[in-house]
Amino acid sequence: MDYKELTIQLVKKCIKKGADLAEVYLEVRRNLSIEVRNGKIETVQEAVSHGIGFRVFVKNKMAFSSCNDFSDKAMNDTITKAVELAKNTTPDKNNILPDNKEITVVEGLYDSEINKITMEKKIELAKTTEELAMKDPRITKSAGAGYGETEVEIFLSNSNGISKNFKSTVCSFGVAVVAEKGEQKSSGSEYCSRRFFADLKSPVEVAGKAAKDAYEMLDHRMVKTQKAPVIFDPDVASAILGGILGAINGERVLQGASFLVNKIGKKIGSGLLTIIDDGIRAKGLASRPFDGEGVPTQKRIIIEKGILKGYIYNTIVAKRAGVKSTGNASRGSFTSIPGIGPHNFYMDKGDTSPEEIIKATKKGLYLKGITGYGINPVNGNFSGGASGFWIENGKIAFPVKGLTIAGTAFQMFNDIDMVGNDLDLYRSFTSPTFRIRLMQIGGE
Repeated sequence: MDYKELTIQLVKKCIKKGADLAEVYLEVRRNLSIEVRNGKIETVQEAVSHGIGFRVFVKNKMAFSSCNDFSDKAMNDTITKAVELAKNTTPDKNNILPDNKEITVVEGLYDSEINKITMEKKIELAKTTEELAMKDPRITKSAGAGYGETEVEIFLSNSNGISKNFKSTVCSFGVAVVAEKGEQKSSGSEYCSRRFFADLKSPVEVAGKAAKDAYEMLDHRMVKTQKAPVIFDPDVASAILGGILGAINGERVLQGASFLVNKIGKKIGSGLLTIIDDGIRAKGLASRPFDGEGVPTQKRIIIEKGILKGYIYNTIVAKRAGVKSTGNASRGSFTSIPGIGPHNFYMDKGDTSPEEIIKATKKGLYLKGITGYGINPVNGNFSGGASGFWIENGKIAFPVKGLTIAGTAFQMFNDIDMVGNDLDLYRSFTSPTFRIRLMQIGGE
């Protein structure tokens, strides 16, 4: 079936049935999931699915309906339902669709070889990773290993003449294990995701990190409540990035529910803080040629050397704000309308190694795990449960658990005084290692 032509014809059908504007979003997807535990295959699931979503506008009123049945009757009924629903919703003069017919060229999104790799090889990758992680005598239990892959093709057309499509693949594997010592138990896990199977890390590397993360936290201690530097590992980047992402959401900003309202062009952090949203990075896990409603993606600097440069928008929210869409319409699947979300979102790297950051810290916390909300995007307050390693005289001294850390966003951003050179751009939401000069640490 020619899905591109189908979406074009379905847009025309929406208009014929009474829509003033219409968008058709079609998705074809294949998922594979393999789970292994203790050397035995627990599940192998492979499924192919497709679905289609219709977003229609009638006199500035919007409605949405979707189906996974591509029969003429099902699609006709779904369109009719969407148009009828639209007649009963509240009008909004900002309800528009994009008209930018350009498409960004993004390299390395689709691995045409992934289907040629045998199922046996994919199962063996999971089994080998688990076996390697279990080799260390301190590792006593496996919480399972797995492999997964997704192949998806998106087709999008609208009544403003947009007709676009792209293909992408993602594959990943990982393992989780438990280390024990007496009554102590500590877990560790690691995974690797890539666009191309050939780019996956070796099972030795993934298994080794999972095991190390588990056994390194044995014999943990507590420290006294104090103020001290905190070094953030890339594994806890979301503690900072999540709050920033929520606060730059254009809809939150319009609602006044962001601590970054009216901060464009102002200094909000250290000169070492640069945040980037990149939708066009080759082989990026969150890269794509256009966003969830057809707007071309781009690479944007959100914070440059501590200065806030911009927010992120989809088309409707951008219209409300009197600006253009930034190509950040996010869409989970054909069953939802566009929201606002990032692409490859990361803190830019510095020129200091993680080892040098630790060496430069006389006393403090090397943060490896955090629980809780992180930075609140509304008021900028930060708190969370913390675990990691205590540093004394520039060296890791012992593991710590059960701590809390607290601060405020602006204090944290401005107190970033060292940034590592270990940025892993194969992750889509990440940072290098970085240090915050001083934070409140709650202990005993």
